[in-house]
Amino acid sequence: MSGVRSILKRFQSECETSDEHVDKDLQTHYYKSTSQKVNDAVESLFASDEYQVLSHSKDRGEWTVQKNIRPSLFIVVTIITVRPFETAVDFKVSANGAKLSGTYPVLKGHIQSFYENLDKNLIKI
Repeated sequence: MSGVRSILKRFQSECETSDEHVDKDLQTHYYKSTSQKVNDAVESLFASDEYQVLSHSKDRGEWTVQKNIRPSLFIVVTIITVRPFETAVDFKVSANGAKLSGTYPVLKGHIQSFYENLDKNLIKI
């Protein structure tokens, strides 16, 4: 049954991170930083023309972003200050279209890329 689940998961059009995700690559990342510095780092992720920031609320710690080139994606970034100088970042990435080989691996790859970029610019806990 788990083989069928993994095949079906491959075709899901949504991928998100969480504290206790079974996939270690998709677990929430925590940074030794202020919310402001994490917001600045997230802003730099989406500074290119391929992304369009739809909304951004520093007060709520949420970004909504659209990736305009293929694959077209809708991205929600949540930034939560856990305690002073400890800030969590989660991603939820959705795709409108499907790929013959499966959408989920592409979405997961984008999340991993976002985290790798943040890890270079912030101190990971």
